[in-house]
Amino acid sequence: MSDEEDIVLSELNDEELVEQMFDDLYDGLKEEIEEGVNILLERGWTPYDILTKALVGGMTVVGHDFRDGILFVPEVLLAANAMKGGMFILKPLLAETGAPRVGKMVIGTVKGDIHDIGKNLVSMMMEGAGFEVVDIGINNPVENYLEALDTEQPDILGMSALLTTTMPYMKVVIDTLIEQGRRDDYIVLVGGAPLNEEFGKAIGADAYCRDAAVAVETAKDFVSRKHNQLAG
Repeated sequence: MSDEEDIVLSELNDEELVEQMFDDLYDGLKEEIEEGVNILLERGWTPYDILTKALVGGMTVVGHDFRDGILFVPEVLLAANAMKGGMFILKPLLAETGAPRVGKMVIGTVKGDIHDIGKNLVSMMMEGAGFEVVDIGINNPVENYLEALDTEQPDILGMSALLTTTMPYMKVVIDTLIEQGRRDDYIVLVGGAPLNEEFGKAIGADAYCRDAAVAVETAKDFVSRKHNQLAG
């Protein structure tokens, strides 16, 4: 560890510091990330630049390696926790400056299902990509989803299930949105071990995401398309 301890973050120039923060995020070093964020703030970086260039940039590397099987869930959770430390400092500052949001997501596990590791991982990776995430937890009946959609007005609704018996409940939620004429207001993403692409299509979701890294890429893709449509 002696090499590591010799690095004094405040002595690095901006470019080196951001590189070092990528490494520290990858290694899940929360205190170092918090220190790096504070140094960049002192140097006059905008909260939005720190978020996108240092934190989201670092989490993108984590996401790619997770997708490619180089990193596994425990490491990703550590990286996400380090990211959270940095976000905790930046969140109030971002709110003040009215920084552009990538998008907003409501996510929850469906009724009858109490699994949340996959969902939590998606939440963390989405936050890591600059999305605002509202996690409504586990075992959600359709009313919980509707209430969260009304309150939060998100771009994306994410539903997760780990049991084959609870998977069909996703269709109940989507069908209810269709009945209420609100289905097109949201990008609906579904995920969980027993699901597949055919199932996602069959129930009328916009996309099935096999893991958290794919969820982030899919969400970014859909949100940018939605913005382009509105602009065009």
